[in-house]
Amino acid sequence: MLFDTHAHYDDDQFDTDRETLLASLPEHGVGLVLNPGCDLESSRKAVAYAETYPHVYAAVGIHPENIEGIELERDLPALEALAKSSHKVRAIGEIGLDYYWVKEPEQRRFQAEVFRAQMRLAGRLQLPVIIHDREAHLDSLTVVEQYPAVRGVFHCYSGSVEFAKRLLDLGYLLSFTGVITYKNAKKAVDVVRAVPLDRLMIETDSPYMAPVPYRGKRNSSLYVYRMAEAIAEIKEIPLEEVITQTTENGKRLFGI
Repeated sequence: MLFDTHAHYDDDQFDTDRETLLASLPEHGVGLVLNPGCDLESSRKAVAYAETYPHVYAAVGIHPENIEGIELERDLPALEALAKSSHKVRAIGEIGLDYYWVKEPEQRRFQAEVFRAQMRLAGRLQLPVIIHDREAHLDSLTVVEQYPAVRGVFHCYSGSVEFAKRLLDLGYLLSFTGVITYKNAKKAVDVVRAVPLDRLMIETDSPYMAPVPYRGKRNSSLYVYRMAEAIAEIKEIPLEEVITQTTENGKRLFGI
């Protein structure tokens, strides 16, 4: 049984077949899916999908690219209420820092403020976090080090082997997308090779970053097996071992 630990089924690319696709996943070997939110609206949708499909779970959070107009005194209590609204909410996420588009220091400071507020929320609720870290490795590390009781995953991991080891020391897991199937993914491959299997998870980040040979198409959980295949090849271990261990890792982190 495969566990796609990160897929955005609220995206409008799934508007034509969302219900059919989600319902069909178990018969294709995908026994578990976790759908994270990126703002309050998408978080509500994630909870609704989790309540509808037994194999789907949710995370609720505010993504760093979605902080415009956020008022923490108003929106954080709403997020907390949503997290408490269903037993199928298993994480706070997708949260973190994204410096790819944002260059202004004031905007970066506000990203960090929203990030820290949600880390505190995760600590209060005793939930793991799903962290988005794009070109902000050191600042992301600085934030997570401030909350040693919180654990989670750095999704779509893009850092170095050295940075990965620092995160492992803090108790975090690392998750990988279709990027590890790309020819130019040497850094990600090196990390997969270096990190113990019991600290790895797999994800699609659907509908984005479809793996080879589906690159350029809409991604979905139907393709999560390709990440398992890639890890098995990189580590030179049986595919079934990768599937079993990454699923157990996800279940352990998210309390499923």
